[in-house]
Amino acid sequence: MIKLDHPSSKKLFLGGLAAGAIALAVSLLLRLFDGGLFLPEIASQTLFSLTPGQVESQAVGTLGPIAKYSALIGAVAANIILYGFISLLSLGRLHTKLRLKVYFGNAIQSSLLSYIILLVVGAVLFALAEADIQTKLASVRLLAIYLVPSNIAFGFILSSFYERISPGWPTKITEKQSTTISKTEIDYKKRLLLRAGIASAVALPILYFGLGSLISPRQAVQQSPSFLLSQFQKRSKSKPLGFEDPKVAPLLASEITPTDLFYRIDKNPIVPIVMASTWKLTVKGLVFNPLEITYKELRDMPAIEEFATLECVSNKIGGDLISTAVWKGVRLKELLEKAQVMPSAKYIVFKCYDGYDVGIPLERGLFDGSILAYDMNGGSLTAEHGYPVRAIIPGWYGMMNPKWITEIDLVDHVYEGYWQRKGWSNKALYNTQSFIAIPGNASVRQRFSNLAAVSSVIDSSRMVTVAGVAFAGDRGISKVEVSTDGGATWKEARLKDPLSPYTWVLWTTQVNLNDKGNHKLTARSTDKTGNIQTAELVDPFPNGAMGYHVINVQE
Repeated sequence: MIKLDHPSSKKLFLGGLAAGAIALAVSLLLRLFDGGLFLPEIASQTLFSLTPGQVESQAVGTLGPIAKYSALIGAVAANIILYGFISLLSLGRLHTKLRLKVYFGNAIQSSLLSYIILLVVGAVLFALAEADIQTKLASVRLLAIYLVPSNIAFGFILSSFYERISPGWPTKITEKQSTTISKTEIDYKKRLLLRAGIASAVALPILYFGLGSLISPRQAVQQSPSFLLSQFQKRSKSKPLGFEDPKVAPLLASEITPTDLFYRIDKNPIVPIVMASTWKLTVKGLVFNPLEITYKELRDMPAIEEFATLECVSNKIGGDLISTAVWKGVRLKELLEKAQVMPSAKYIVFKCYDGYDVGIPLERGLFDGSILAYDMNGGSLTAEHGYPVRAIIPGWYGMMNPKWITEIDLVDHVYEGYWQRKGWSNKALYNTQSFIAIPGNASVRQRFSNLAAVSSVIDSSRMVTVAGVAFAGDRGISKVEVSTDGGATWKEARLKDPLSPYTWVLWTTQVNLNDKGNHKLTARSTDKTGNIQTAELVDPFPNGAMGYHVINVQE
């Protein structure tokens, strides 16, 4: 058999990319069907855990969830490129030195080398992550198991690309041998490209659809009767006084945000999948009666329903990281009463399946509106929104409303959670805000179905309908005003009665734009404690955004 000259670094690198794509496809399938560890997922999570809170706020505010998805895709690309360099090392330098001539020898060498390198990379990532030493060691052991199949696939696929290469660089050959080798080499290059192409054609669809399933998992949502939702649907057939204008109809229709439009911000690029059949909630710490409750036991407890708005602390003025839903669950205080909290307890610490943690003052947990929710908008929680159980803590920004809860720990000190350790406020009370949804193109419009069809063109009467939402957590809204002259004068808007003390308030008014040209509309609100929304623009980090929402209206 004619042995071919050693391929160029470029060919080795490209072959490594194709074999690496197969390896990642195997790893992704193990992640999807067996819950295995996926190195790009670990890398992207570690990246965000190390990112300063202010930088992350800007990324989330600009890109929303895409920021984390981009980190995951970037980690996948980096992992494939790393495999390309591993092939250079394995079949380039080491191959020529170790002189492993046979296909099997090259496959074992490449598999072992890639396994060691990726295990070291994973160990470093776990070392950088926020976790105790036992968790880190357990994660490394698990990664060591799940890296085996993917790297065996890498080694044998890569070796199959170059099974006829010579162990060393070209030696002196005759002209006749040169002609024969050249023809053979051309045929072999074609086969090499064909094999690499087939490998890529197999791997890329798996990566594409697998990552899609990982980012947005499909889940059968169990429908659940909702009294509040049925009452809302009945009332929505009649329009409140002052809201007769057809332009505000989409606003009224989506006063409860459809679940598929409800905002989502997590520390994870990938949605955790938790099985309710094996899920348990532990209540421990400073309690006289520690508890362990199953999903069924929690659902069998007396339930309540409530409307509540959630807003991300990273939300910008006029941003879309705000939504309202009907939540059903168990009052947190009832669970704490069962556990018999000790007098020395000061904070409730939530710990979650994805490693997230946050603490709230005990008195806030004893608040009537604080619940452990298992239903949302008349169905079980979706995976994206915390299935099987999440907390709803009215009056506090979304980061204090954790998802995928597995543990509640009562402690005797002020507790700083995941985001607080990155610089975000630990007293995360909602700021008083108002957003203009009609007219204009503010991001908040994305939370309302069919709002895109509403025109903002100034008609011949020069009257323009202005409408939007105002929110101040559980303090409520007493007044919303609109200005067309930069705040020199204000016109009070009509408010719709809120769905509950914990939700946003819809408002609307009409203003006359007498002069032609560009116009600026400004909105401000006053909460029920008398606090007037501040005019000064303040970035979200670390206490949430503040300032007037101003939009331009053009002829």
